[in-house]
Amino acid sequence: MKILAIIPARGGSKGIPNKNIIEIKELPLIAHTILPSLTLVKEGLISKLIVSTDSLEIGQIAEKYGAEFPFIRPEEISGDKAKSIDLINHAIGFYKNKGEFYDAVLLLQPTSPLRTTDDIRNAINLFCENNNDSLISAYEEEYINDLVMYKKATDGKTSVPLNSNHNKGIRRQDHGATFVRNGCIYITRLDLLEKDLIIGETPLLYIMPKSKSINLDTIEDVEILKRVL
Repeated sequence: MKILAIIPARGGSKGIPNKNIIEIKELPLIAHTILPSLTLVKEGLISKLIVSTDSLEIGQIAEKYGAEFPFIRPEEISGDKAKSIDLINHAIGFYKNKGEFYDAVLLLQPTSPLRTTDDIRNAINLFCENNNDSLISAYEEEYINDLVMYKKATDGKTSVPLNSNHNKGIRRQDHGATFVRNGCIYITRLDLLEKDLIIGETPLLYIMPKSKSINLDTIEDVEILKRVL
């Protein structure tokens, strides 16, 4: 299976300035995604590893650590409201125009730096062994589920339970675990991407520990990551 791995890394970031290239353990953040992936390029599991960015600086840093920087991502698909499907389709179209075709896309967000080479390898192998249109990584959550979730009622004071059994004394052990998408790994076949979808109706689950599922969004997240590392 030919897999195009894409690392999305736009230049602008409101929560963390220069987020994708801040230094984490003597490396720019994006390098923590590039370096584990390069091993899989050498093994042949990943056909091509690229960074999709609107920033020349980020692109050059990505090249320094081994990723390809084939284009500057257009401004219209690089803002705060840009969707991942747009940058993926842009990359697929770029290579299609060059006569290069892929079976699937692997999306690796640099804001999830605790995934390992083994995580990516195992996810790819799981995907290749099953006839499914997509795969997501997730962690197991034993407490948070719809038994303990509420929405605000229209009066703005009372609550509306998401599960009618919220007050029936059901133990969380009896309810069963919930799996929460952690943003570390997405794999999608081209036929699903053509429908402008990254995740299918019944995606494969690659389960990771909650401790490896940090997703950087705030300065506080960065400090937590530094302590973990």
